Amino acid sequence: MNINKLFSEKRTGIQYKSTEKHADARSEYQRDFDRVIFSTSFRRLQNKTQVFPLPGSVFVHNRLTHSLEVASVGRSLGSEIGNFIATAFASDLTENNKELYRHSLYNVISTACLCHDIGNPAFGHSGEDAIASYFHRNASQLKDRFSKAQWTDFLNFEGNANAIRLLTQKQNGKSEGGAMLTYSTLTSIVKYPCESIAKDKKLLQRKKFGFFQSEKKTFQDIAHETSMKLVQEDPLCYYRHPFVWIVEAADDICYNIIDLEDAQRLGFINAQTCENLLQQIITEIHGNDKWCRVKKKLDSIKDKNDRISFLRAVSICALISRSVELFKQNFEKIVEGTLQISIYDLIQQECKALLTIKEFSETHIYNHRSVVEIENAGYNVMYELLDHFIPSILKSEKNRLGYEKKAVKLIPKQFLYENENDYEKVLGIIDFVSGMTDNYATDLYRKIKGIDIGMTL
Repeated sequence: MNINKLFSEKRTGIQYKSTEKHADARSEYQRDFDRVIFSTSFRRLQNKTQVFPLPGSVFVHNRLTHSLEVASVGRSLGSEIGNFIATAFASDLTENNKELYRHSLYNVISTACLCHDIGNPAFGHSGEDAIASYFHRNASQLKDRFSKAQWTDFLNFEGNANAIRLLTQKQNGKSEGGAMLTYSTLTSIVKYPCESIAKDKKLLQRKKFGFFQSEKKTFQDIAHETSMKLVQEDPLCYYRHPFVWIVEAADDICYNIIDLEDAQRLGFINAQTCENLLQQIITEIHGNDKWCRVKKKLDSIKDKNDRISFLRAVSICALISRSVELFKQNFEKIVEGTLQISIYDLIQQECKALLTIKEFSETHIYNHRSVVEIENAGYNVMYELLDHFIPSILKSEKNRLGYEKKAVKLIPKQFLYENENDYEKVLGIIDFVSGMTDNYATDLYRKIKGIDIGMTL
């Protein structure tokens, strides 16, 4: 992999690069960041569950606040790693690429971090499970309508693949190329650069999949332009792009630490337990001398929430520092595609506190009754919405019964692909349902089930 060819300013939906200079002072990668921030898809994340039920009397993270925090951590990682590559490989890089690593990599990474959850449906992972489960449970009626690869897409529905679709596809009546982001940004969010039939849980880059059949050609173009290494053509699979490792590390750091802080604010765990776990991270990464300095500051803070916030900040800084060191140590393996363990998991091998937090979170956070309740409710809402729309859209217009015609009328025009094949028709419904916020999905479910009856505008 040529590190001079990892960046690409090419955008989806644009067939050529204009030779005219933009009046805009922003770089292409800064423009990506702003496009995402102002997009409807990004705004919707404010009402999508991260872990804990929304809304509540205590403020907890949703997918939007999580994505903003991941972008902040990603920017720090991208800045340090960009300077490292520009300096350590100065003799291998063109002057333009030195500048890109120093002054643009952090923009690429922070934008990709903003996008990393943009394809996730409402209600956390239970939303994903509901979509996949719908096809498992209705295989006898649906399977024969699709090719093996298309059917595998549905059975293994994945928010990562859905992000690439949402960011690149042309919806009815909308712009060609979707969000029209640069290929560098798009390639940086694909943790699993393979099609669904290449999925292999034994391999890190193939535990899930990264693009639907509908975006396969688009992803091949992205991979080619950003010099991704091909593993095999059939089924299609690539090695990860090096920038992906940075985005993944930022995400792993944030959700593992922030979920702990949210749990403490909600009273799922007591403050002292949370403090002890965060102290372990700081001590195991930076040693007792660092902890003594941190404790001196901590002793002056009396509010329990502020104490946790301070320790959370120090812990994240420690994890950023160690992530940069491990990226440097494993850079050759990352570029060659031979590393088979995430940066965060490498830290977890040497920092046992992270494993303790993981086990603690599984027991006391992710399986807490309130979390399980919202997952069950969300699963049923998403499943029933699919069941309301998919059978209707798969019937020809002339064969639809009255209630089926009414169901189709509820689908916004940008998601209707009446003249396309069955695969595209069903993807349109998935686009519609997976894009819903928690509240919108719940409200629509209550209306079509007759729980709420009456006119709303």
